[in-house]
Amino acid sequence: MESTVASFQILLNGEPRDVPAGRTVAGLLAELGLDPRLVVVEYNREILDRTRFEKTELRAGDILELVHFVGGG
Repeated sequence: MESTVASFQILLNGEPRDVPAGRTVAGLLAELGLDPRLVVVEYNREILDRTRFEKTELRAGDILELVHFVGGG
């Protein structure tokens, strides 16, 4: 019988979070309701270029830090 992983855990802004298998960075941002144009993503200690959000599939143990810019004064 083939084993599949339905979800796994990442560390998001210092907090553990379960994500479904196959989730990309773009998918995570959508789930969180964040506009990718207004977010800086540090992925495993490196800034991830926005052009890679759709292609970067999350893996167990990944470490993400999100910085979301908010307008206003």
